[in-house]
Amino acid sequence: MGACCTTHIKYQGRHHAEDDLAEKEGKGHQQALPTPGHNGAIVRLQGSSSFISMYTRKGKKGINQDAMTVWENFMGEKNSFFCGVFDGHGPLGHKVSRHVRDTLPFKLSSIIKTSQPNGCTENDAAASAGQSYGKNDSNGVNKDKFSSWEASLIRAFKESDEELNSGLSFNSYNSGSTAVTIVKQDEHLIISNLGDSRAILCTRGNKNRLIPIQLTVDLKPRLPDEAERIEKCGGRVFAMDEEPHVLRVWAPDQGSPGLAMTRAFGDFCLKDYGLSSIPEVSYRRLTNNDEFVVLATDGVWDVLTNKEVITIVASVKKQSTAAKVLVYYAVQAWKCRYPGSQVDDCAVICLFLKEQPLVSKSLYDQDHDHDFDMSKCGGSQLDFADSNICGDKKAEEGETVINCDFTMDKSIEQRD
Repeated sequence: MGACCTTHIKYQGRHHAEDDLAEKEGKGHQQALPTPGHNGAIVRLQGSSSFISMYTRKGKKGINQDAMTVWENFMGEKNSFFCGVFDGHGPLGHKVSRHVRDTLPFKLSSIIKTSQPNGCTENDAAASAGQSYGKNDSNGVNKDKFSSWEASLIRAFKESDEELNSGLSFNSYNSGSTAVTIVKQDEHLIISNLGDSRAILCTRGNKNRLIPIQLTVDLKPRLPDEAERIEKCGGRVFAMDEEPHVLRVWAPDQGSPGLAMTRAFGDFCLKDYGLSSIPEVSYRRLTNNDEFVVLATDGVWDVLTNKEVITIVASVKKQSTAAKVLVYYAVQAWKCRYPGSQVDDCAVICLFLKEQPLVSKSLYDQDHDHDFDMSKCGGSQLDFADSNICGDKKAEEGETVINCDFTMDKSIEQRD
């Protein structure tokens, strides 16, 4: 983005960000009540619970096209979770993302239930056979069980996509949505990804320090295998002159739609030209070192690194406010990094794997004692050392601005 230089911008706000947000919620900003879902699940579209924090914020581009959902006790299993965030695009992207949000977990739950003997779940079947689910190879993965999950997820994604093209009240020809989802059952984590939303895991490494592990790959045209599939099917991949760093997907005979991703729900104008609705599915066995999972749309990842995200989430005093605090920091980063552009929609789900506070002050200080420079990770540096009162100013639209320092290295290449 031009010559190398560094600028320091300080955002001032009230007390700790999460304290202010909790105060707002106590003055009428009450979260929506959960609703019953398939097979006894508890469905949330916003708010928090013992293990969940979720929040979405409209950007400056119009209606919020991001959507999210959490199904607790997924498939009737206590402490099992389905979490998903969905980023719509196109004229009716908000309708696509919300439709998928509501239908995908229901379809997945139904498919899995009907595929198990006597309606039992994966864990039930393993227990009845005297087996431990997923411990058959050196990586702790039961390949047959994972293959079953993968097939169920691919089928659920496929049916949800087909439903968008089967006479709904809205047209998905030029509109679509990404999806990143996880299913957590005990220590098992199954991840599905379609597009450029992302999931990361925060775990502890050497000396008890927090480390981000990216669970998904951003499925964009810059990936050789993805671009090759598009081009083999007759689609085109190229960047516009005004955005030479952003490769996009185009139909063969028209200057549209210019998608910045290679897999999505909807967008049927490109389905014959390589755009896929088949998700990438992966598995991870969780350990006692793992702290939380963050799912978010690209409104967060375009301006914050994985390391910054886990640092922000790990620094909140109340887990229930983690998603909202993270979105607030992302908004400030947008204004700092791209002052002339419109802030994107943001949606975040944090799934905490432990109920107790996840970072003590001593551990937090360890990271600062080692003088970790986040700018070396390709992003901004966030300084959390001074997060007390520095004023009582408000940003536009009455939003409380969070106190932090962003050290922006202008030589960092603009992200797509």
